[in-house]
Amino acid sequence: MAFKERVFSGVQPTGNLHLGNYLGAIVKFVALQDTYDCIYCVVDLHAITVWQDPAELPRATREVTAAFLACGIDPKKQIIFNQSQVAEHAELAWVFNCVARLGWLNRMTQFKEKAGKDRENVSVGLYAYPNLMAADILVYRATHVPVGEDQKQHLELARDIAQKFNVDFASSIHAHGFGETFFPQPEPIIQGPATRVMSLRDGSKKMSKSEPSDY
Repeated sequence: MAFKERVFSGVQPTGNLHLGNYLGAIVKFVALQDTYDCIYCVVDLHAITVWQDPAELPRATREVTAAFLACGIDPKKQIIFNQSQVAEHAELAWVFNCVARLGWLNRMTQFKEKAGKDRENVSVGLYAYPNLMAADILVYRATHVPVGEDQKQHLELARDIAQKFNVDFASSIHAHGFGETFFPQPEPIIQGPATRVMSLRDGSKKMSKSEPSDY
């Protein structure tokens, strides 16, 4: 099955947007809309993998959306939306929880970095969120995903999940007229400079919205 080329990407509404978000993601989102059909998402379900103030999260979601618009993403041409308003993201993520293998998630290095030494007390959502990321991408059958260097491993997981789903359910996919594959193998788009912007406070770490200081 030939899939229409489509870009999907998202930004979490946690903390203030910083230079790394702008240079590493949003500037590139703007450029991609000239050559692709694009879907840009404010991923608030990803945000709640760690505790969020329920009163603060809607405001932060609006701010990220406003930043998308202010930086030049055209809502008349591309789709900008809030992840939690589309239930299919969570529904497909559960299916992918049952398709993905535990060993695959155990290899995700970013979980180890985010969980730190206190892994027993982090949420299951933080561990399994790469499956939700795969659902975000594949629910729209997106073919391309702009990613930084730190997200390449998660996109590889999404490709593994798509392939396993296609193989496991091949007979059903074919019977329903979808050809040989239901999900595409999404490709990374890693463009130009700023694929990994480092913290100005600690040059050994990636710049992050979870930094203790907004500076």
